[in-house]
Amino acid sequence: MPDLRRLLPALLLCLPLAPAAAEAPGPAQRLTIQAGEAITPRPFAARYRLEVEGWPGADVAHRLTREGDHWQSRMDAGIRIAHGNERSRFRVEEDGVRALHYASGYTLLGVGNTYRLEADALTTLPDRQTALFSLSRRALGGDCAAGETCRIRYLDHKGREEVLDFRVLGPEPLSLPAGTFEALTVEASEPDEPDRRLVFRFHPTLPGLLLAVDYHRGGERRSRLALSELSLPE
Repeated sequence: MPDLRRLLPALLLCLPLAPAAAEAPGPAQRLTIQAGEAITPRPFAARYRLEVEGWPGADVAHRLTREGDHWQSRMDAGIRIAHGNERSRFRVEEDGVRALHYASGYTLLGVGNTYRLEADALTTLPDRQTALFSLSRRALGGDCAAGETCRIRYLDHKGREEVLDFRVLGPEPLSLPAGTFEALTVEASEPDEPDRRLVFRFHPTLPGLLLAVDYHRGGERRSRLALSELSLPE
């Protein structure tokens, strides 16, 4: 049986990637979109099924909501012995996305912890929920040309810098319990861990909405997140 602590990153992020090696300070946390190509966000409520090798399946809820002049992205995941959640607030501006606040927490066998990143910690790099939204928006907006390797930097739940290199592979049909979609596929990996790959499949018109995510390590798929329900508020 795997170490219980290895489940926590999967429940917190819904993607079990180890922390990336620190690099030199990156660009400002406003992740830019080409002029005229920004994708307008829309609220959604999604549910996923998360399958992690060696563990029972978990249900994951993901909501994007509008709150005044900013947006909130929240994920909640759990199984009988462990639960995790994280949420972030950010503002979508003409020249990019500005992270405002991040909070997360987990419990494992009745023991847990909480984490926060306030605005002053997010002036240089965004939190990972904001980064996920921005990655989707960049891919949908054409900010990273198909086949080109681009980079995104962000802070994990403890405020440590992480790095992902990603490539937009293009659209492909995808059949899921929630329906059939023309998904936009993006492949990502840590610069120093190329054998650990994430394959994101984003909704074609809803920035921030994952359709599916596969995590590969050592040439094998180790986990999968797949959309099971989707609702769009009026």
